[in-house]
Amino acid sequence: MLFILLVALIAILAPLLAPHNPTQLFTDTLRLPPAWNPLGNANFLLGSDDLGRDTLSRLIHGARISLGIGFTVVTISGLVGSIMGLLAGYFGGTIDRVISGAIDMLMALPSVLLAIVIISVLGPGVTNAVIAVSFVALPGFTRIMRSAGIEEMGKEYVVAAQAIGASHLRIMFKEILPNSLSPMIVQASLGFSDAILNSAALGFLGLGVQAPAPEWGVMLSDARPFIESSPWMVTLPGLSILLVVLAFNLMGNGLRDSLDPKLRQR
Repeated sequence: MLFILLVALIAILAPLLAPHNPTQLFTDTLRLPPAWNPLGNANFLLGSDDLGRDTLSRLIHGARISLGIGFTVVTISGLVGSIMGLLAGYFGGTIDRVISGAIDMLMALPSVLLAIVIISVLGPGVTNAVIAVSFVALPGFTRIMRSAGIEEMGKEYVVAAQAIGASHLRIMFKEILPNSLSPMIVQASLGFSDAILNSAALGFLGLGVQAPAPEWGVMLSDARPFIESSPWMVTLPGLSILLVVLAFNLMGNGLRDSLDPKLRQR
């Protein structure tokens, strides 16, 4: 969590922390190695890419793009998935079968493949990438909220609310939803890492964020031809994706252990 907060702070302060403009070209420093290399330059701590752009500045601004996409995806898929899960778990019957059937169909397809299909229909771009990744993330939130809703439906406070004539909306959003947030918080942290990974994959394939934007997946794609001659160009953005995704997964596991009473007792 501390590492994620550090990355978020770097993303917020990116214009102040980045030593150069992430799209500025320095034609006399093409594929410059990191500063600790004998051929490096202290003005480019992590080297430069094939067009002479500062790698450190692009990584810093890339954190803003990746975290922004992750936050937007989790917000959209979390809200829509929570509503769909509540409807399925509360009403059951035909509504549950329709929603669960649609979710099962989405889960039958690989997430990246489904996102590529959606992007191919909508067209490449950051907005369409957010829509595609949000659509892919829906099943996880919907299934968890549905399960939590079904579990809460049998508890006494819900039966009491029904007995005094509370409306369906009040029972769903005032009674069941607040008591089902623990698993959703865990899913949000895990969904954040999936969103960053999927958006980077789309950027790598040229379907998400478009060049020259300093997105980590785009940086990987641009550096691919130089993987042997300039390996740091691939290693640094790949390592950034790895560390952030790993941090969100570890935080999600920690939150699950902390918020689940059964695991906490162990």
